[in-house]
Amino acid sequence: MQIMVLIAASAGGYPRGVTTTELGLPALRASRSAPRDPARPADPGLVDRFGRVATDLRISLTDRCNLRCTYCMPAEGLEWMPRAEQLTDAELVRLITVAVRDLGVRELRFTGGEPLLRRGLDDVIAASAALAPRPDISLTTNGVGLAHRAGALAAAGVNRLNVSLDTVRPDRFAAITRRDRLTDVLEGMAAAREAGLSPVKINTVLLRGVNDDEAVDLLRFAVAHGYELRFIEQMPLDAQHGWERAEMVTAGEILTALGTGFVLTPDRQERGGAPAERWLVDGGPATVGVIASVTRPFCGACDRTRLTADGQVRSCLFARTETDLRALLRGGASDAEIADVWRDAMWGKLAGHGIDEPGFLQPDRPMSAIGG
Repeated sequence: MQIMVLIAASAGGYPRGVTTTELGLPALRASRSAPRDPARPADPGLVDRFGRVATDLRISLTDRCNLRCTYCMPAEGLEWMPRAEQLTDAELVRLITVAVRDLGVRELRFTGGEPLLRRGLDDVIAASAALAPRPDISLTTNGVGLAHRAGALAAAGVNRLNVSLDTVRPDRFAAITRRDRLTDVLEGMAAAREAGLSPVKINTVLLRGVNDDEAVDLLRFAVAHGYELRFIEQMPLDAQHGWERAEMVTAGEILTALGTGFVLTPDRQERGGAPAERWLVDGGPATVGVIASVTRPFCGACDRTRLTADGQVRSCLFARTETDLRALLRGGASDAEIADVWRDAMWGKLAGHGIDEPGFLQPDRPMSAIGG
């Protein structure tokens, strides 16, 4: 493994260069010059004011993607993050180490953009899998390059993965993603299953007037191939800021559609912080899930913290603020200082995402830059 984790200590006192930035506005703080909130308990974990504890770290490895899904980005793509602004492999592994060793993180999910486009991915995963305690490692991908990578990902330490797939019809796939790559995705999913990356989960977004008639067909496909299907309500995270609630296919509509082809019964398994409500399909053992972030928010049980490809901590997918850990890494902060800043960032997490509030503002960063 080629990764070397470099650890440097600061001269003491508060970390240099810490900023908490409200996206689209000037920095709220130029530096950390005040003590931490005395109300925050002396807990080593990532606790917040509402009693939640973040144990699941979502890591965006890149904002780049080789598809151009209509609900995510424009046909011409986006202006990608400069390479120099992204965390290096060593910086990334160092932050993951702090999260697992010092902050109680037990689950890692690597996302993008498209994470398979990240050079050094296998080494980063292997370094993460070598940590103690060993975290559970998953990956979310569009599946385009998966057929040739599945075995290496499993060997590096990935336990399971999610593949984004909104249709099993070639013409619709090309229309939604603006790329004719459905065969590659299907081959990738089969390769992942053969490599033992089980269960292979499918993430599907139904779009009104585009693929919303395909719910039953998608579930039949998943059951036939031994995959686990998860429908996700479309969220206001598109780069174009064109999301409209009235156009979103709701969880209720999805379940009604599935009921025309299957008998669904609630899965009594403890949900915990999992985002998906699950149902047994025709009595089981197959299941289907619905992630209803908009109409049935699960913020009260959220256990996630997020790290962007350029080293910003986000306490929520819809957060309007970020905390800069990259500046700490490159400014000589110690692991202990980084950990404490991360705790402060999560202590300030809001009660919910606020989509239903009149003053809700969509994050400036799109989903491809935040990570799923």
